[in-house]
Amino acid sequence: MFRRLCVLLAAVALSASPVSFLSFGKGWEPVRTDVSGLSSVARDNDVEIRVSPGHVVVVSSAPTQIKVFTILGQVVSDEAVPAGINRLSLSHGVYIVKVGDLTCKVAV
Repeated sequence: MFRRLCVLLAAVALSASPVSFLSFGKGWEPVRTDVSGLSSVARDNDVEIRVSPGHVVVVSSAPTQIKVFTILGQVVSDEAVPAGINRLSLSHGVYIVKVGDLTCKVAV
């Protein structure tokens, strides 16, 4: 009985997407106005990465590819976003954010 339960739980865990456990939203969403009160984590000529409780915000002057990973290397998000302010809702944790050549660690 215990062995069947372990096999069943392992199958469910393997079939589930890591994004479903880690992300609240459906993906990156454009933000129309600049959000104040955010902590700037990293900045480049064309890109700035900011954080607030539950969100990662990326401000870019051109369309760009953004990748977000867990600290264990699981992909949370890998999307192209338009120029402007874009926000991703995440659960509490530490993540690696890569935007072009800029890579940083953020705590949400």
